[in-house]
Amino acid sequence: MIPLDLAEIENLAPGRLERSRGAERVTGVSIDSRRIEPGDLFVAVGGGVDFVKDALEAGAAAALVPEDAFGALGALGRTVRERSNAKVVAVTGSTAKTSTKDILGALCEPHARTVVAEGSQNNEIGVPLTLCRLDETTEVAIVEMGMRGLGQIAELCEIAQPDIGIITSVGPVHLELLGTVERVAQAKAELIGGLPPGGTAVVPAGETYLEPYLNRDDIEIARFGDGGDVSLSYFAARDASARIRVEAFGRPLTLEFSFGSRYNATNALAAIAAYHALGLPLGKLQKGARHVQLSRLRGEEVPLPDGAVLINDCYNANPLSMAAALEHLQQRAGAARKVAVLGDMAELGPGAPAYHRDVGAGAARAGVDVLVAVGPLARNYVQGARGVPVTRWAPTVEQGLAALRTVLRPGDFVLVKGSRAMGLEVIGEAVAVVPAEA
Repeated sequence: MIPLDLAEIENLAPGRLERSRGAERVTGVSIDSRRIEPGDLFVAVGGGVDFVKDALEAGAAAALVPEDAFGALGALGRTVRERSNAKVVAVTGSTAKTSTKDILGALCEPHARTVVAEGSQNNEIGVPLTLCRLDETTEVAIVEMGMRGLGQIAELCEIAQPDIGIITSVGPVHLELLGTVERVAQAKAELIGGLPPGGTAVVPAGETYLEPYLNRDDIEIARFGDGGDVSLSYFAARDASARIRVEAFGRPLTLEFSFGSRYNATNALAAIAAYHALGLPLGKLQKGARHVQLSRLRGEEVPLPDGAVLINDCYNANPLSMAAALEHLQQRAGAARKVAVLGDMAELGPGAPAYHRDVGAGAARAGVDVLVAVGPLARNYVQGARGVPVTRWAPTVEQGLAALRTVLRPGDFVLVKGSRAMGLEVIGEAVAVVPAEA
């Protein structure tokens, strides 16, 4: 981190500042006393006030109990960003923010000193923490921006001051608060408005919901997907890897990636467009492509007995990501029996039952052999899944796991996916260690 003086921190972030003896500046920021490194500033968020002593004993230069935790973190992150010469890329979208961020980070790291947001650090806490990892040598910083309502991405842009913005997709998410997909697009497009003159917006080709926001003549617009500046012409997967051919800004490229899902090939198109906007060499993309490591629970593959695979994709879910995951299960399993364990999709508003029925119909089209639906809304998956030979519904995760155990067989390919609030990782972990019924 670019060091900050403690006297300056007192002005940036009002509150109670406790200093270690002799400390004059900080060289890192943490909100977790268990992760403190010597020289860090520990910022007490919520219950963190109870761990101030632990942080100081672990070597923190100082501990801050701020009057406004979010405001304090934002001020610290913005100050570090303003003193950095790094190009900042911000990634948002209804789906695939984290995976696109992971792919772009892998592509950039062989060519530039790169800081990438950890996991899904994408809110008023996570974005400043990522920025506080920038040091004097950082050349590229990749942050992720989430939102649940209007104005939130604009606030994050004021902190991160991105040079390049990626919108991965626009779809039915957070509808309980936003109401319509048009308002989702409006919220995501705050990233476009937050770019400086000369910046670049990377957007899906043909996304009509975003067109009203693409009228700035002082930024570049790069489109990815069919008919875009970066498009996919060939995709072939083998196990957990893929070979793709793309047309990138008029240049044909063949690349091998360390993922096997077609939807991540689309995410790679967005990453390639941002990579190009950073001025990095298209001819050297392969150096990073083989080293993509996706964050946990995003299509994570775990081998099962008899050559089968668990696809643990339970970090989150919405109608778009469900459809992509089911298509991947169909492609990945081939002739093997396909089992889909699908939990509720949250925050879809009054249309939630219909969205769940549509996903159930998608499971049938994907050739799913066994559908285990988990959660109150998930009953609608079963209603929509006409043609799926075996269906089970369970109101809770524990009952869902019990139901799965009665139908799971050796050799099954198993997809586990649902909204984060469902906690379906319990089922994923159990499938990985509990043998199927003979």
